Amino acid sequence: MKTKDLLKLSTRMFKARTGRTVLTILGMGIGIGAILFLVGLGYGLQKVLLKTITTSDSLLTLDVSADPEKGSKLDEATVKSIENMEGAAEVVPIYDLQAQIRFQDIVTGGTAVVTKPSLLRLEGKKVVAGNENFEEKPRGMVISSAFSNLFNLSPEDLVGKSMKFSLFLPRAEGTEEKGEEKFEEKEVDSTYEVVGVVENEELSFFVSSEDLSSLLAGSEYSRLKVKSSSDSVLESLKSKLVEDNFIVSSLSDTVKEINKMFNVVKIVLALFGLLALLVSAIGMFNTMTVTLLERTKEIGIMKSIGASEKDILLIFLIESTLMGFLGGVSGVILGFISSLIVNLIVNAIAWKMGGQAFWLFSFPFWFIAFVIGFSTLIGFFTGLVPARRASVIDPLEALRAK
Repeated sequence: MKTKDLLKLSTRMFKARTGRTVLTILGMGIGIGAILFLVGLGYGLQKVLLKTITTSDSLLTLDVSADPEKGSKLDEATVKSIENMEGAAEVVPIYDLQAQIRFQDIVTGGTAVVTKPSLLRLEGKKVVAGNENFEEKPRGMVISSAFSNLFNLSPEDLVGKSMKFSLFLPRAEGTEEKGEEKFEEKEVDSTYEVVGVVENEELSFFVSSEDLSSLLAGSEYSRLKVKSSSDSVLESLKSKLVEDNFIVSSLSDTVKEINKMFNVVKIVLALFGLLALLVSAIGMFNTMTVTLLERTKEIGIMKSIGASEKDILLIFLIESTLMGFLGGVSGVILGFISSLIVNLIVNAIAWKMGGQAFWLFSFPFWFIAFVIGFSTLIGFFTGLVPARRASVIDPLEALRAK
């Protein structure tokens, strides 16, 4: 039998039993759409989270802290030593200090991050107003967006405002009297001007370490940010720092753990979708079985005029495979439409609550191709048994069938 005739006979049921065929394809499409929707949600959440916490610079950066038990410390000599290490492109020393901030009549506590402007880039901080270079002008500061809610001002209105603050510095060992606090408050005489606002939910601000060098003279750094020259030397640089008795962590380690977690989430979500697909596959098998019973006499006629078992097998297999393919395509369309509706609803709610719009779903091209191929394969295997049964029917018995 010619290929043209095989295709014509295979697609005849799309015209003869249109309603049943469309419902069968739609059932398969719902199963595929459920898989695409759920796994796409997993990919989307992963992408949104990683985009929030990472930048290209932050993935190449190590967080270095002292380990008092092993005798390591963070001072100027340590910074120079790390700068000379192979693979170290940049070292940013940081003081994390408790502070009291005064703006007009409002006084609040927070964290003062005394460092260099490059820290904001290495930590992937997003600037929402102004700029991040607080060393551009004397006594400049960058504050977190959390102050915007506290002061009831927009980030844009905060830029240019003046603030004062005091720092709580640790007392030198042996100088504190009995019953005294281990920290003493040091007033910073100068007034600082807000040059930028970064997205952060914590009450913190960033100021230059050069402006406060006299006040912090002799104090050890709280931590260091060490940027490696490339991804290939990141692990070796980390190993060297660990060997020197420092506590080292990196955002890349966190990203790896997040990816592992989301891989599990995507598998679980896919399993839920597979349940819907299993029901659809059973429905398709039932449709092909009913088709076989309805076309028994037709099969007998085709065999009696010369159709081979292979021809009958191919007719049923092409029909079931085509239904599986169309089910996959319809599933992709349903998955896209449902994700679009859900995303619009979520963004509408987020917008009303003052949040930012984002795309909650992600559909890699390879995954779309995979689900279409997978549904086509299911269609093939679902029709395999009915096709085999149809191909071995005795033509005389088929012609006698009512």
